Amino acid sequence: MFWLLLAAIVSISRPLASAEGGKCLAPVGVLDNFELTQPPRAVTKQPFTDATGTRITLADFRGKAVVLNFWATWCAPCVREMPQLDRLKNILAADKIEVLALSVDRAGTPLVKKFYDLNRIGNLDIFIDKSSKVLRGSKILGLPTTILIDKQGREIGRALGAAEWDSSEAVAFIRKCLGS
Repeated sequence: MFWLLLAAIVSISRPLASAEGGKCLAPVGVLDNFELTQPPRAVTKQPFTDATGTRITLADFRGKAVVLNFWATWCAPCVREMPQLDRLKNILAADKIEVLALSVDRAGTPLVKKFYDLNRIGNLDIFIDKSSKVLRGSKILGLPTTILIDKQGREIGRALGAAEWDSSEAVAFIRKCLGS
């Protein structure tokens, strides 16, 4: 009886934990692998690089909402969702929501550029976390993982595993969750 009561309390309290979090509860059947981060937490300060080798941090995107996807060319689910993320970047551009695909491939920019060219990825910029410091600093447990980051630079939730990122339901959820 005690365990049943405890389970009921936990299941009720999670959605009620934050009024702000309420707008980031994915409807059943839409991003079922999405988990709200309560309370929202600051993202890592570890640097990564762009295609030119310029050092960047997530703080450089402060003031913008961000969909941050961790991926690798050797990860089959990652490869399957990259075209969707490429379309998502284009879809969300008018909403001023950035979509960043951060590769953890050790071979770096040449490998990712070749992958983008072969798979006709034209909207996503190349970002590399060659040392996996951003991956570790973000406490990523598997690939692909996608983190939603609000305009204040806080992680508000994450999805572990692949998702249908460019579906109309997922786009509506992201807009609701990250919109102003």
